[in-house]
Amino acid sequence: MNILILNWRDIKNPKSGGAEILTHELARRLVRDGHSVTQFSALFENAKKEEIVDGVRFIRNGVPDVRRFFSSVHFKAFLYYRKNNSQFDLIIDEVHGIPFFTPLYSRRKKLALICEVAGNIWDISFKFPFNIIGKTIERIYHIFYQNVRIVTISDSSKKDLSKIGFKKEQIDVLTLGCDVPIIKKLPKKNEECTLIFVSRITKSKGIEDAVKSISEIKKIIPNIKLLILGRGEERYVEKIKMMIHDMGLEKNIMMLGFVSEQEKRNYLEKSHILIVPSRKEGWGLTIHEAGSRGTPAIGYNVEGLRDVIVDNVNGIICKNNSHADIAKNALLLFSNEKLYRKLQMGAISERKKYTWDRTYREFLEVLGS
Repeated sequence: MNILILNWRDIKNPKSGGAEILTHELARRLVRDGHSVTQFSALFENAKKEEIVDGVRFIRNGVPDVRRFFSSVHFKAFLYYRKNNSQFDLIIDEVHGIPFFTPLYSRRKKLALICEVAGNIWDISFKFPFNIIGKTIERIYHIFYQNVRIVTISDSSKKDLSKIGFKKEQIDVLTLGCDVPIIKKLPKKNEECTLIFVSRITKSKGIEDAVKSISEIKKIIPNIKLLILGRGEERYVEKIKMMIHDMGLEKNIMMLGFVSEQEKRNYLEKSHILIVPSRKEGWGLTIHEAGSRGTPAIGYNVEGLRDVIVDNVNGIICKNNSHADIAKNALLLFSNEKLYRKLQMGAISERKKYTWDRTYREFLEVLGS
């Protein structure tokens, strides 16, 4: 089978996230099983316009910002498909707020992969009128996808999709995997109490709440540390650095930027707690990455995170979704060794349930149906 994947980013994009990891894990297994897979995604700085990674052919053109309509990856994908449509048997149309609208121009078999419904993230990430336009499109595009099988990554996302118009029986949920090796015994943590934040540096990921929580914890534990792993838009990163400076937290917070996978694993292993104050997620992949290294999580009670954090098993779900709540729960774990050990063991136990081979098997069942 010849498969075309349309996604705004690919696995090599510096801004790629969990959705791109999922896409690539599925794509490379499809290639392994004898299928031909082409992924069309946006260009990024220093990217090759064409290359093959793990047998998957990447074609890059356009920008991920749909506001630049004729230059957008969505429009470029339409042009590419119109020229090459006879090559493909199946299209995987990935939706990140805005779909590729493939039902409007293709009669080929299609599957839509929708990791999350953006919802109020439009208001956090975009100014008027683009937030209103984005929310409007998200509420109505299901009209064009009524005969398309939908795949998502959590029960929360399935509920959100049904709220914006998709039929429940139209939606399948994949159980996401994790490839971070599981430690064989509980690791030795840093001597200083250490929190870690692993994500893109954006407002919707809750980085400002992460910083504010350290100011609260510092009142009780003066040498508290927060490691921030990830990158973001330069202007916003500078704003966070200024925020840290203004709050007098330079000695407590280290912004480490982009790090390699091995470095990330080492930091997760040495840190005591992963904090995830995101406003919304499709699925919290970093929670199981941390769990692989014996590190429990504290996260907000929002879509996606509540699907991954089992309260008082592999972490703690916040009750009030505030920086004060993060601080309170972190202080609880730092002061209660028995509870902390229980969550460490729970984090490892929960992680063992999730593999990419399991995800792929579930995906093949969807294709078969």
